[in-house]
Amino acid sequence: MNTPIKNIRRVLILANKQKKEAEMLVDEITTYLVSRSIRHDTYWTFDVEHSLAIEADTDIAICLGGDGTVLACARLLHSHGIPILAVNLGTFGFITEVSKSEWKEAFEDFEQQRAELSRRMMVRVTVTRNENRVFQAHGLNEMAISASGISKMVSLDLFINQTNAGRFRSDGIIVSTPTGSTGYSLAAGGPILDADLDALIVNPICPFTLSNRPLVIAGEDVVRIVVLAGQRTGVNLTIDGQVFFALQEQDVVTAEKSRSKALLITSPHRNYYEVIRDRLNWSGGMHA
Repeated sequence: MNTPIKNIRRVLILANKQKKEAEMLVDEITTYLVSRSIRHDTYWTFDVEHSLAIEADTDIAICLGGDGTVLACARLLHSHGIPILAVNLGTFGFITEVSKSEWKEAFEDFEQQRAELSRRMMVRVTVTRNENRVFQAHGLNEMAISASGISKMVSLDLFINQTNAGRFRSDGIIVSTPTGSTGYSLAAGGPILDADLDALIVNPICPFTLSNRPLVIAGEDVVRIVVLAGQRTGVNLTIDGQVFFALQEQDVVTAEKSRSKALLITSPHRNYYEVIRDRLNWSGGMHA
């Protein structure tokens, strides 16, 4: 029995205007869509964080840029359940598996329902101050709490569910999703997780106590981090390295699995492990 073709009514194009190839590729994609009488909307990312109007009949989003562009698109689209075709215009894409020469093939694979979707966990981050919620955001990669001062440590209490998991003096703490395990958390010595796992990484950044190590916890676990009194520096919260919020002493930061996921269309030519192998140069030879 043949799988029916998906009727694509409208395409949302999100492109990073800082990428020199983006404008040319947008023209190529829109020409193709017009030739097929498929409606489309085009936005330049980072200009639309709070003003993106998503039409109800949007069936797919094409995201043009690098991994940073995909992170922004995921935050914009995850609650709408719109699949993202992430086309790599960057230089070091872990998330963007599809190359610029493969976008049409990947699009038509999705249309023919041959493409697989990678359902990526996102983290929901809430800041509570004096028992009032003062900030909430979602991230595809991670949330990080760190000192705003140079070479300064912060003091944080860590709770996992209802258990006090320790007091940390460190440069900060990262709570990473599996997708983010190849990002900031990896640079801080964390493990690489399969992108489709239901888990979180709690990773102290340069901890004062050498026995502090990254911890992989269940996706249903809830992480709470308390910013202790007596800090010797300002303390910042960042989401995906793109969204910033200044924390105060006694703030409680809660990180938990989001109710929605980022839906990424995978490449027909390479899988997650091949991307990791190539990006990290796991060839058995010497690399700088």
